[in-house]
Amino acid sequence: MADRNAVVTGYGFYAPPRVVTNLDLEKMGVDTSDEWITSRTGIKERRFAADGETTSSMATRAARIALERARLRPQDLDLVVLGTCSPDYLFPATACLVQNALGAERAGAFDVEAACTSFVSSLAIANGMILAGSARNALVIGAECLSRLLDLKDRTTCVLFGDGAGAVVLEASNASVGVESAVLHADGSKGDLLWVEGGGSRVPATNETVAQGKHFIRMQGGETFKLAVKSMADAAEEALAEAGVTANDIDLMIPHQANIRIIEAVVKRMRFPSDKVFVNIQRYGNTSAASIPIAIAEAAEQGRLKKGDRVLLCAFGGGFTWGASVMEWWGVPIPDRREKTIVQRAARTVDDLLDRVRPV
Repeated sequence: MADRNAVVTGYGFYAPPRVVTNLDLEKMGVDTSDEWITSRTGIKERRFAADGETTSSMATRAARIALERARLRPQDLDLVVLGTCSPDYLFPATACLVQNALGAERAGAFDVEAACTSFVSSLAIANGMILAGSARNALVIGAECLSRLLDLKDRTTCVLFGDGAGAVVLEASNASVGVESAVLHADGSKGDLLWVEGGGSRVPATNETVAQGKHFIRMQGGETFKLAVKSMADAAEEALAEAGVTANDIDLMIPHQANIRIIEAVVKRMRFPSDKVFVNIQRYGNTSAASIPIAIAEAAEQGRLKKGDRVLLCAFGGGFTWGASVMEWWGVPIPDRREKTIVQRAARTVDDLLDRVRPV
């Protein structure tokens, strides 16, 4: 079998139209200020989903854009992998809702829950299935509706998070480019430093758990900060080594947009040039699993990702989980599949013409 790689051939994102500024949070009664939030997090505004919008509806919007860019029909999808920690339901999987909304009736679908590392984890899984020959293509999504898990009385968390979705199409190719490495790690002993305690089988929903605020995001910020910096930097170095490259070979780093201080500390720890780091946290806040695919799509739209560029992704999230990936950017439909599609369309056109001239 010819060498097989997995390349990104399409990308897209969706951010809800409702912009919530730091001043808006003040007006909503949060004990904070624009100066306090900006100086500690780098966030100026975030997006909150409108009534009726859900993780699956936002994911579907991002997915449609990615598929359109990849010139791939939903019916031709083999796999939908969706990373989230704010699913529509405990089950069915949010990926199944997206699969149905898209009309991707051939595709398998499942969710990945690794908090803010969910997209990197989903990418690693989809890449592995493509390399193994189990799938020709995959729609990989990160999507969150975290505004519905926020306690507006807890300024240490409610100022951080926002809603949105990002997606990429990953396809098998014999091109020399593609995903070059993917590393994943976890430490479950520290899970209670960043969690939503209520709602699962251990602490099921009751009047008491709701009254006690157990269904909101809770975080011990100081300890989380220290672990995030070390873990993201270590994972990034490991992914570079696995890919056989160094930081000097990277054209753009796209870190999880958790906090500007975390990003700056990771960059400093790695001695990585700051002008090669993509940051959009000021506009979207921390969108957890959605942050990296949203940033990928924005970077590509802004011309900061060009064919042949080498990209480093790194993330850290509740669990704790962390991971990183190196890929060489392609970003357009792969030639072999695009040419096949053109031939198929041409054949259908010829058949249509023949049908018109055939005698009845």
